[in-house]
Amino acid sequence: MSLMAPIGEPPEMKKFSGLQRAAALMLALGQDHGAPIWEQLTNDEIKELSSTIAQLGRVPAVVVEHLLVQFSGEVASMATLHGSFETTERLLEGILPLERVKEIMEDIRGPSGRTMWDKLSNVSETVLASYLKNEYPQTVAVILHKLKPDHAARVLSELPKDLATDVVLRMLRMDTVQKDVIYQVEQTLKSEFMSNLSRAQRRDPHEAMAEVFNALDRSTEEAMLSALEERAPESAERIRALMFTFEDLSKLLPAAIQTIVRNCNKRELALALKGTPEETKQLFMSGMTQRAAKLMRDDMAAMGPVRARDCEDAQANLVILAKSLGDRGEIMLVDPRSDESVIY
Repeated sequence: MSLMAPIGEPPEMKKFSGLQRAAALMLALGQDHGAPIWEQLTNDEIKELSSTIAQLGRVPAVVVEHLLVQFSGEVASMATLHGSFETTERLLEGILPLERVKEIMEDIRGPSGRTMWDKLSNVSETVLASYLKNEYPQTVAVILHKLKPDHAARVLSELPKDLATDVVLRMLRMDTVQKDVIYQVEQTLKSEFMSNLSRAQRRDPHEAMAEVFNALDRSTEEAMLSALEERAPESAERIRALMFTFEDLSKLLPAAIQTIVRNCNKRELALALKGTPEETKQLFMSGMTQRAAKLMRDDMAAMGPVRARDCEDAQANLVILAKSLGDRGEIMLVDPRSDESVIY
């Protein structure tokens, strides 16, 4: 697809190649008028044209008018068109299936976008090395050659010593890698590694819902779980098993409880413990000095009657604090799905 330079064209047209003129034309036509043309193009033609649109930048109105003489009445008032990755993606989304658009945009964005190599740079060196150790050394060399040096170094250190040495030797002898070889490696990574990794990392929706329920107040939580038990008892049971509650804090190691006590608001801790069994109170107070424990009991006695909702809110805040400490690696949280395993 090309637009030849006719006689009498404006001087600005000299800056635009045939492919750039075609790109400007398609950008000006938009979704409605351009759709019949896009549908006739092959994937390679779409990628080439889309890549050109994405890098087109500013197109003077005189160029647009010259390219669209038959639509001059519509475009005469335009100061400029602006081609970018965003406008390209919006244009294609109205014409092609989303999966096809996604594939094309990944290919044309290059190093600054979400290419396969960008995605690979976010995969931990341990996971990536575990996959690569079963690949041919030459394939591993091509992949590491495309990664950033610091990431490649970490992956290399995770590979078996003999394989790592072989890969280094191949990287030293490697000339410019042919484009079709890189394309084949990308397709293999996409179909075998990234798709499997995505499935493996797909989160159980029950886990996400358990976190939502953890954030609810006790009465709302119980009402919703009871309603869910009537319609989907298996899901309700699984959510209950995944929820981390104030009662689960009693399963923590003494050192973890001491860390929570040290980091929490003491007034809130007293409120949270107000309506708990004596063994729970003792569990938390064992992480304090005798004087601090006595002051805590005095505070609880001085409170008098308190609303159950206030106690529940204080307990929920302690759970949130415990999870935050666990996320930072300061304590170990017992996994409510297992009596033996722990998560950090």
